[in-house]
Amino acid sequence: MSAQPLTDFSRLAVHTFTTKPWNLAQACDNYAAAGIPGITVWRNVIEELGAEAAGSLIRKSGLEVAALCRGGFFPAFSAADRQKAIDDNKLAIDQAAAIGAPMVVLVCGAVVGMPLPEARKQVTDGIAACLDHARAAGVKLAIEPLHPMYAADRSAVNTMGQARAICEALQDPLVGIALDVYHVWWDEALSEEIRLAGEQNTLFAFHVCDWRPDTRHLLTDRGLMGEGCIDIKGIRAAVEAAGFNGWNEVEIFSEAHWAKDQRQWLSEIKQAYLNYV
Repeated sequence: MSAQPLTDFSRLAVHTFTTKPWNLAQACDNYAAAGIPGITVWRNVIEELGAEAAGSLIRKSGLEVAALCRGGFFPAFSAADRQKAIDDNKLAIDQAAAIGAPMVVLVCGAVVGMPLPEARKQVTDGIAACLDHARAAGVKLAIEPLHPMYAADRSAVNTMGQARAICEALQDPLVGIALDVYHVWWDEALSEEIRLAGEQNTLFAFHVCDWRPDTRHLLTDRGLMGEGCIDIKGIRAAVEAAGFNGWNEVEIFSEAHWAKDQRQWLSEIKQAYLNYV
């Protein structure tokens, strides 16, 4: 399966963490100037402004918000810590509503020493505890499976199938999946899981970057599209065949790329987007 070539930037959104050296105002100004219509906002860039001011700034820029990153981190050994996580996710929902984000992306969480089935149960229970708040705010919750290298301490949800199981348990139209190619490209069940997500209307978001086979750091050495081994075009073809027509969100954590002139980096992103997404 091959994707139709991308010939414009109408579905391109860039995560603020991709251009980490910029604050929110700089990101908005430079994305808009570069003709990038979409932005995914990370919570760290709105902390110094407050959500209301951040939302006003984004609206003035003319950018459309794809999502707010991130909520989640539900599992904990104590009930008090689980409640703190739920409260923080409700705050993230409020922040999303304030900036005009249609969804909060969830990095679901894990705790060293907690069996993964128990962690997944606590993730399911934590999302369930936030649903009434999300419904009142009109904000969706997108579960992002993370690569198994993060299973011990970052996310017990590591495959699309595990994310689907949570969606099926909750049976709520506000709960879906954010597919990040970096985390799931290796999964032999990926094509079938994308098809099922399309059937169940749970494919909420699509994130792109690349996996460097000679990666130097598991968190901060992601590749620009085309620098690695992921069949991004093939995965995009599958998600579009499943009915997804939302943003193609560029999310790259890279110390090497953050060290560059960020305007040049943005130009490289745009070219790689056309060539490899």
